[in-house]
Amino acid sequence: MEAKAKARFVRVTPQKARRVVDLIRGKQAGEAVAVLKFAPQAAAEPVLKTVQSAIANAVEGAKRNSQRLDEQDLYISEVFVDEGPTLKRFRPRAQGRASQILKRTSHITVVVAERETKGRAR
Repeated sequence: MEAKAKARFVRVTPQKARRVVDLIRGKQAGEAVAVLKFAPQAAAEPVLKTVQSAIANAVEGAKRNSQRLDEQDLYISEVFVDEGPTLKRFRPRAQGRASQILKRTSHITVVVAERETKGRAR
């Protein structure tokens, strides 16, 4: 079973968010949450919320389909950061000029899947 969560228009640059996302790619879901809780980067908070949302989506989807789901079997199967729209702002400069400031946004997508255990037949 797979579950997905997206966080859109997050006010963090995609480059900085990708650094955090690379830490958790392929890890167990519980381990990924632990890594993100103690990561010093500011982008770790929105990524953590998205991972927790994906885990909750998997649990609720399993309940809805009357399936058994162990959270220990979940892992981060896919995680990526896309660039969102850029907010353009201006800062006053010397001699009446203005320079542009780009405030970048990100779309964070997390997909968790159930890892197949060897002892269980389906």
